Amino acid sequence: KKPTVIPSPFKMATCPSNQKVNITSYPLNQTAKLTSLNVFAISLHGLFSTIGILENLLIIGVVGFHVRRSVISIWILNLAASDLLATASLPFFTLYMAKGNTWTLGTTFCRIHSSVFFLNMFVSGFLLAAISMDRCLVVLKPVWAQNYRNIQLVGKICVVIWGLAIICTIPFYFGPYDLPSLCKQRKEGLAFMKLFLAFLLPLLIIILSYAAVNATLARRGCRRPFRFVRLVVAIVVTFVLCWAPYHFFIIAEVIAPKKGRLQVFSGKALPIAATIGFLNSVLNPILYVFSCPDLCNKIRHSLGAVMESVLAEDLAELARRRSTARGSINPKRR
Repeated sequence: KKPTVIPSPFKMATCPSNQKVNITSYPLNQTAKLTSLNVFAISLHGLFSTIGILENLLIIGVVGFHVRRSVISIWILNLAASDLLATASLPFFTLYMAKGNTWTLGTTFCRIHSSVFFLNMFVSGFLLAAISMDRCLVVLKPVWAQNYRNIQLVGKICVVIWGLAIICTIPFYFGPYDLPSLCKQRKEGLAFMKLFLAFLLPLLIIILSYAAVNATLARRGCRRPFRFVRLVVAIVVTFVLCWAPYHFFIIAEVIAPKKGRLQVFSGKALPIAATIGFLNSVLNPILYVFSCPDLCNKIRHSLGAVMESVLAEDLAELARRRSTARGSINPKRR
């Protein structure tokens, strides 16, 4: 029997979609003897998934329903939606790793799961670049931003970003993998496409945008707040640290000699590198949302209001039950 193939976020070949055998018929590889590296990766997946789902749901709930619509809130909502989609897919890959790198949920869902990873990769990169350009335009072109920067424009830009990300993801969902020569060429092309569109281009835009903002503020004699400098450094460093390992090992795997030491090591390191990539979806809300004091206050007040509502409902229900019980024991006499 052919060995199980790791889903496409973690190796360039996708699920065994062109094979006519059932995925679940594969033997569970090394299920009984998970390595310490696998246990570490599984633990990270579980931790990132739990934290990411909770905080992104919190952001969507607060920003979507308790914050007045603004340009910043539209950016944050789209970023949180993308990150929530990514972190919500993590439990399925955790199950895959826990079962000894055996996918048991079907070929179609395997393709969908892999595509979600790539969709988040492109959406996150494009959104981070767009947010950086937006902040740059506010400083460099304040008059233009005052007249044309509005919710409708940003909403249309977000629709375009999601559309472009879906288009970039399509090649990872469809495509033949049965011809070795075509497979190698395709893997190399897709690897470099991801590297350029999802990493290098957004990173370049982020760095240039904030460099332009810094230069403009310096020329105007404005003092850069420490919070701004800290946020910019955190954005760039986090983006690089989260996604650079994944792209490095993907490129190394496709250009290294077949079955060479580098290719073998890259194949083993890719699951961990992809897990670190998912960490970006956990850190984005912290960097872009919790760095805003006003929004933090909104979140605290919203959580307080929710808890007060829940407690009030519980106390009211308790009082009603006590009143009913007291009435049944001591009925009123007419």
